[in-house]
Amino acid sequence: MRTLFLSPPSFDGFDGGAGSRYQARREVTSYWYPTWLAQPAALVPDSKLLDCPPHDIGVKQCLEIARGFEHVVINTSTPSLRNDCKVAEAIKQQNPATTIGFVGAHAAVLPAETLKASASIDWVGRKEFDFTCKEVAEGRPLSKIDGLSYRGSDGKIIHNREREMIANMDVLPWVVDTYKRDLQIEKYFIGYLLHPYLSLYTGRGCPAQCTFCLWPQTIGGHKYRVRSPDNVASEMAYAKKLFPQVREFFFDDDTFTANLPRAREIAKKLAPLGLTWSCNSRANLDYDTIKSFKDSGLRLFLVGYESGNQEILDRIKKGIQLDEMRRFTKACHEAGVVIHGTFILGLPVETAETIQQTIQFAMELDVFSIQVSLAAPYPGTELFDMARQNGWFAKRDKTDIVHDDGFQQSALEYPNLGKEEIFEAVDRFYRAYYLRPKPILRIIKTMLEDKDVFVRRCREGYEFFKSLRQRKVDLAASRAVPSGRPAAA
Repeated sequence: MRTLFLSPPSFDGFDGGAGSRYQARREVTSYWYPTWLAQPAALVPDSKLLDCPPHDIGVKQCLEIARGFEHVVINTSTPSLRNDCKVAEAIKQQNPATTIGFVGAHAAVLPAETLKASASIDWVGRKEFDFTCKEVAEGRPLSKIDGLSYRGSDGKIIHNREREMIANMDVLPWVVDTYKRDLQIEKYFIGYLLHPYLSLYTGRGCPAQCTFCLWPQTIGGHKYRVRSPDNVASEMAYAKKLFPQVREFFFDDDTFTANLPRAREIAKKLAPLGLTWSCNSRANLDYDTIKSFKDSGLRLFLVGYESGNQEILDRIKKGIQLDEMRRFTKACHEAGVVIHGTFILGLPVETAETIQQTIQFAMELDVFSIQVSLAAPYPGTELFDMARQNGWFAKRDKTDIVHDDGFQQSALEYPNLGKEEIFEAVDRFYRAYYLRPKPILRIIKTMLEDKDVFVRRCREGYEFFKSLRQRKVDLAASRAVPSGRPAAA
């Protein structure tokens, strides 16, 4: 069957891309590459990858394109499921013979619930779905495909046996040809990465046990399964020729530095290519390692600091100490490596005091840029189970984690801290961090050094403050709804 791999139209500015950690609208225009869909698309001949949100493709145009396909695979997420079901139903309405499958973290952990969400969904892929999609596209009977859930002839939901995780990641084809064929890479923006950028995976899974992290607990697993350094370096050399306009390559592995000997070997192989690259890292590398990466083309680490309170870090199983983070950050400053730090408010058990500790910790670290998110208890994560057991959900619908405008909302609250206080603290965090002389001067310096960056930062600044104003509107709307704050546990 000719197959369309689809990220449907959604909220305005909604980054529901298959590679995004949190499916939501960002403070500035941000789109991750749909790598989880590009990978099976590379396995299926004559397929097409259609990523609607970054390409400004609305429902009407999406449906017109879908007419030419017998099989549509939709990447869904917890906040976008209802919307994605409407798109699937519209596709079925115009062509009832179309086979429609849903994949993604939500579908992986709630296959029956996903199928029940719409009669238009024919099958759901669980766990790693690359070869599941390929086998459906080949026309194999659904009953014979591992890792798949579907409705039987009697309407009952059937769960086939689990598909084995891919052990040799080198068997997967490269995604860059799919990117070149189907995506306009200039449409993809991440505020802290050079533009245009390109991201891909060199491995899946993460050995860390963070209770909130989506992909290791739903699809990737906790074993870091990797591509060989030669395979990675070869794709990067090819990508450099394929996309000469790309200014930065980002390795989107949950923790690229989890296997340090391999990371060092990849870095050595990248050095002769003259690439600028960045990656996700834990805040536990020493200066010599950081400097060796810098000398091989590394520009930036994306680091999840999460909290400035050690008890919260221990409770979420972060597996790292505050002083360890301080030493890592200092070493990066000394080596000249930029850091984009991410923080999360509303983790168990947040208080007004721990929020202030996190804000102070972030200012002490003084990394180049930050992102402040709200704790998002996705189904399938340990955080979700903890919230359910302790009565921390702010709403009856436990999957309601974004506002109608696509921005995150506070899904959790605690006996001594309501959802409104947690939500409001994001605005306070951003203002306290960025409205200081050092961050302002850093941003101005980058603007003066590059005309394109100047234009981009002006746009992002406008979007950033506009989003903060919208947050106040969302907060007012939230306060108008009676609180579901739990009693003290």
